[in-house]
Amino acid sequence: MSTANPTAIANDWLRAFAGALEQRNVPAVTATFGDDCYWRDLVSFTWNIVTLEGQNAIAGMLERALVDLGPANWQVVGEPTEEDDAVAAWLQFETKVGRGTGYVRLREGKAWTLFTMMKELKGFEEKKGPTRPKGVEHGAFANRKSWLERRTVAETALGYTEQPYCVIVGGGQAGIALGARLRRLEVPTIILERNERPGDSWRSRYRSLCLHDPVWYDHMPYLPFPDDWPVYSPKDKIGDWLEMYAKVMELNFWGSTDCKRATFDETTETWTVDVVRRGKAVTLQPRHLVLATGVHGVPHVPSFPGSDRFQGEQHHSSQYKGPEGYQGKHCVIVGSCNSAHDIAADLWEHGAHPTMIQRSATTVVSAEAIAEIGLGALYSEEALEAGITTDKADLLSASMPFRLLAPIQVERTRAMKARDAELLAGLERAGFLLDFGEDDSGLSMKFLRRGSGYYIDVGASKLIADGKIKLQAGVGVAELKERSVVLTDGTELSADLIVYATGYGSMNGWAARLISREVADKVGKCWGLGSATKNDPGPWEGEERNMWKPTHQEALWFHGGNLQQSRFYSQCLALQLKARMEGLPTPVVGMQPVHHLV
Repeated sequence: MSTANPTAIANDWLRAFAGALEQRNVPAVTATFGDDCYWRDLVSFTWNIVTLEGQNAIAGMLERALVDLGPANWQVVGEPTEEDDAVAAWLQFETKVGRGTGYVRLREGKAWTLFTMMKELKGFEEKKGPTRPKGVEHGAFANRKSWLERRTVAETALGYTEQPYCVIVGGGQAGIALGARLRRLEVPTIILERNERPGDSWRSRYRSLCLHDPVWYDHMPYLPFPDDWPVYSPKDKIGDWLEMYAKVMELNFWGSTDCKRATFDETTETWTVDVVRRGKAVTLQPRHLVLATGVHGVPHVPSFPGSDRFQGEQHHSSQYKGPEGYQGKHCVIVGSCNSAHDIAADLWEHGAHPTMIQRSATTVVSAEAIAEIGLGALYSEEALEAGITTDKADLLSASMPFRLLAPIQVERTRAMKARDAELLAGLERAGFLLDFGEDDSGLSMKFLRRGSGYYIDVGASKLIADGKIKLQAGVGVAELKERSVVLTDGTELSADLIVYATGYGSMNGWAARLISREVADKVGKCWGLGSATKNDPGPWEGEERNMWKPTHQEALWFHGGNLQQSRFYSQCLALQLKARMEGLPTPVVGMQPVHHLV
């Protein structure tokens, strides 16, 4: 592409766009967009997370949003650049209640994609830098309380004599990240976690577990990992970091707490949450409830004929603790995605004889290909040297509408397949069934659409190719006998252990358990874009269902995802909760109907 003056093009567009917004002239605003256009908004215009596709959808949003929004003070930030066949520019703007950031891609002088995101609320900004709290008041004061004494008093009161505004169920990285955001915004919050300490959800898993994403992708909000942190983090190191993080960020983390039941009073607009904390019953009454249980819901454990007569051990992959005691034993893993591969490799490394049952094809990409091709442009040492900070990388990643992401991922997947050619050929020789999505868009789109169906290779694929992890592909389980697994093709495998790496249900399954089936159905399925591909039924929704945004159950929210999503979207969710706590108007635009219950 050759453009005479990207700065002039961006400024001319912004002048027309901002002027039309100020005049509430919706046709004039939509005229600044091309025929093929997208506006992705995170909270700033819609108090929602929504992508408007086409001029009519954009006009419909603006007819509602502009009533009392007052967008103003639009500016181009930095120098616009050429991005493939578009002029791209960073933006900043204000509304009556907040300040936002944006990113626009222009084709032939009109908007192709526009991204807007609220970054802070006016009058309720995080106290940082020059506005940071003073801490200790110098001087001499009678009966002065120390920081520790004040902190202890506050911790003792919250949940007992004082009620939290928000309760987060789940103290993994998602709950902790959101808790940190809310702490900075002075929203009284309690995080509930069954495990005793922050990070125990990582420590309690099998010993070889590690992050498959590189370090640049995985920072927590506010406190990035040190610059000597390993590229791929072992589970116990992550556990220790989360424990340190929760303490340093002064989070109200209730470990050893079992959340028993939650009910919502429509009249008082308050939740009643019954918990057992360290053996003692406590009733909490927050205004908002957040389920922060990751991407997935309740573990899916299949029931096969003969399950009750099998004399060995059998459990879901989430219950697998490690290979101890299985040396020389025959271990059958049902499933062929990340957990299945990790567990099979762990067992082989410690002298067991694992066999993987692959019922359907799996996407396999090496961790190196993900780091170099999938993430390297935004999350790497090279990206940092080019001035792409973690915050900028997150915004750039979010600025591309999901509708346009699949074709981009097709090209990246093609490059990753070439990078991994030897690895993939070895798997095919072993009989492993490979696929790269129904449209060849690969691992990233599978994750966004269904959260499953893939393996990021960190070593198990070679074990399969070399025959060290045995493979039974294209078959299922017909029945279990006392000490064996019978497959649908008649093959019988000796088994001392069966691990069901068979995935999880939708996150609203936790709502069914904790609240009611009626509320779970009222909310509907969580996760997925509506791509009409396997496990992501249509119609097209364009955003992750029910994640990080208002749901059809008032004051119930879902928060989760990988570390990057937990970091990034926790800001969106925290601002929505803070605005409601302060009584700001939050008219939600673009609530989508419920199409799928589970």
